[in-house]
Amino acid sequence: MLIKKSRYTKLATSLMCTALLFGCSNNSSESDTANNSVATVNAESLSTIGDKNIADVISGIVTYDKDDLYTDWKSDDTTSIQLTGTGATVEDSGGAMVDGNIITIKTSGTYVISGKLNDGQIIVDAEDKATVRLVLNGAEINSAANSPIYVKKAEKTVISLEDGTENSISDGETYNLEGSDDEPNAAVFSKGNLTINGTGKLVVKGNYNNGITSKDDLKVTGGTIEIEAADDGLMGRDLLAVKDGDFTIKAGGDAVKSTNDKDASKGVIAIEGGAFDLVAANDGFQAVTSLLIVDGDFKISTGGGSPETVGTKEGGGQRPGQTTITTTAAAAESESDSAKGLKAGTEVGIGGGTFEIDSLDDAVHSNNSVTITGGKMAIATGDDGIHGDSAVFANGGDITISKSYEGIESLVITIAAGDIEVNASDDGINVGGGVDGSNPDMQSTTSENNLLSINGGNVYVNAQGDGLDSNGSISMTDGNVIVSGPTNNGNGSLDYDQTLDISGGLLIAAGSSGMVQAASEDSKQHSVLMTYPETQAAGTILHLEDSKGNTVATFAPEKDYQAVFISSPKLEKDGTYTLYSDGKATGSEADGFYKDGDYSGGTKVVEFTIADSVTWLNESGITTAQSGGPGGGGRGGQAPMDGGNRGDMLSNLDEETRTKVQEIMEKERAGTITREDAQAQLAELGVEFGGRP
Repeated sequence: MLIKKSRYTKLATSLMCTALLFGCSNNSSESDTANNSVATVNAESLSTIGDKNIADVISGIVTYDKDDLYTDWKSDDTTSIQLTGTGATVEDSGGAMVDGNIITIKTSGTYVISGKLNDGQIIVDAEDKATVRLVLNGAEINSAANSPIYVKKAEKTVISLEDGTENSISDGETYNLEGSDDEPNAAVFSKGNLTINGTGKLVVKGNYNNGITSKDDLKVTGGTIEIEAADDGLMGRDLLAVKDGDFTIKAGGDAVKSTNDKDASKGVIAIEGGAFDLVAANDGFQAVTSLLIVDGDFKISTGGGSPETVGTKEGGGQRPGQTTITTTAAAAESESDSAKGLKAGTEVGIGGGTFEIDSLDDAVHSNNSVTITGGKMAIATGDDGIHGDSAVFANGGDITISKSYEGIESLVITIAAGDIEVNASDDGINVGGGVDGSNPDMQSTTSENNLLSINGGNVYVNAQGDGLDSNGSISMTDGNVIVSGPTNNGNGSLDYDQTLDISGGLLIAAGSSGMVQAASEDSKQHSVLMTYPETQAAGTILHLEDSKGNTVATFAPEKDYQAVFISSPKLEKDGTYTLYSDGKATGSEADGFYKDGDYSGGTKVVEFTIADSVTWLNESGITTAQSGGPGGGGRGGQAPMDGGNRGDMLSNLDEETRTKVQEIMEKERAGTITREDAQAQLAELGVEFGGRP
C-alpha cells in the first residue's frame, strides 16, 4: 500500500515538542521530564521552527544583572581579608570573623581576599538578603578535609577574579562531614546562586569530588578557569550559564553539568560564548533538560576519545538489537558509562560556535531532540555522530563527521540547510533508530511516522552500511545529496521501508547492487537506476548527458560500486540520455561530483529514453523493476530479478527456491515473522544472507 504524499507535511512537523526551542504546551507532571513523550509541533512548516533563534531562547531564560558583570571593586566599601597561612587578619569591617583557620562571612558586602591559607575554610553564612562578593586578589586556599570555599547561606554570592592575579583552590581526597548528606562536595561549593566574573585566573583542584558546584544557578561571565576534578568539573543545579570565560577542565566524571531533574523548566545549560577545553571520563556537557549553545570555541574529548577503528555490525545489514554489534563503543546504559560530547535529556540546540569533538560515545546526543541552526562542527566518535531519540533538525551549520558508527540517527530527521559530511562504519543517516544506551526502548522499528526529509543543504554520506536508511519513508524536495554507499550486498546506498518521494534536488547514490532500491514510482521528479554486470572500480567516472550533450551528472564514486541511482531536475519525460563510463572530467570536484567543466574519453554504456518516473537500466538498456511492494519495485523499489541484473543475489537460485525465498522475505518485511524465524527458514532451504531479508 502506497503512502499518500500529502502526509509528508504532517510528518515534517511531527518533531519532538521541546519546552524551550519550540514553545509547546506541556501538561505533564514534573516527574515526566525524563520520559520525553512525543507531541506535535504546532507550526506550519519546519522552516518556521528553524527561524526560532536559539539566542532569543537563551535571553528568555537567562538574565544577567549588574552583580554578574565585573566592576572595579576599589571604589566599593570593602573588607580586606589577608590570609596568613594558618589563619587570617580582617580589616575595615566586622562582617567577617576569624576562628583559627576558619573565616566566616556573616553579612553582605565586598571582601577582598589575598594571601595563602594552608588548611582552612572561607564560609559564607550571611544573615541578610543581599549579595556577598568575594574578590580573589592573589589567594591560595587549601583544605584537607572540607570545601575551601563553602557558601552555606547567602542570597547571592559573586566570586570576582582580579585582573592579573592567579588564584588557587584545592581540597583533600576525603571530607570530614557531619550527618549523612554529602555536602559540601566540591572545592568551591554554594548552596545558593553563584556567579564567577573578572579577568583573573582561578585554578581549582577538586580531589574529593567536584570542582565548582552550585545547588542553584551558576553563572560565569569572565575569567580564566582551570579545573581538575575527581568527578564533575563545573556544575549548576537549576541553571549553568556562561557568557564568557576561558575554561580548561579535566574531569573524572562530567566536565560541565546541570542536575535538577525535578523541574522540567530547570536543569538547563546555556552557553553564549567562551572557550572550552574539556577532557572528561564521562560526558563533556551534560544537561538534565536543555543544552543551548549560540557561540564559543569547544574542544571536547570524552571516554578517552574515539577508537582508532570503529567496528561494524556482524552479517552486513542487520540492525542493532538483531545481532551483536562489534563497535568498540558499547551502549551506555548508565550515567557512569556515558561518554558523550554534548548531551541533554530534553533538547540540544546549537546556533553557532566551533566544535571539535572526539568522543567514545555519541558526539551530540539528546533523549528527545537535536536542533542545529549554525556553527562549525568536527566530529569523531565511536558511536553516533548526532543522535536524537525523537528528532534531529538541521537548518544550517557546517558539520563534518569524520568517524562514527552511525552518522545521524533519529526517528525523524529533517535537513533544511547546511553543509553535512558523514563517514560511518554502519548506516550514514538512519531513521527509525536502533538500541541506544540512553533509551533502551528505542528499537529498530518500521513506522509510517519515521521520516527522513531533505529540503535543502548539501549532504555527503560515506557509509559501509546503508547510506540513507529509513525504517519508514524518505522525502526530498531540494538540496544536493551524494551517497558513497556500501560495497557488500547486505546493505544498500538507499534503504527504506515505505516510500522514497523525490520532487526536487539532486540525489546520486552509488554502492552495491544486492539490496539496491530506487525511488517510488509516484515521485514527481524523474530518476534512473543503473546496475552494472560487474563491480566498477572506485574512482571510475560515470557521466550522464542528454541528447544535446548537456551534462546531467558527472560522478566518480569513492568506493567500488555496481549500482548507481541518479535523480535530477534535468531528467525529463520523453528525454533521451546516454550513460558513459570511465574517461576524464575537468572542473571543480567535491566528494566525487564534478560541478563544472568538461567530460571526454569515456565509453558509451547505454542510451535510453525516459518514459516512467523511475527508469531501470542495465547494459542492455531499459529493464523493469520487480513488481509489488512499496514504491512499486519489490522492497520499496528493489532491483529487478528478471535476469537483466546478473549481480542480483538471488540469480543463482532455481525458480522454486527463489519463490520460497521471496515469500519468506516478504513475510519478514510485513512483520508476520521475526527476522530470526526468517533466517531459520532460509537456512532450511540452504540459503544464507549477510544482510537482513
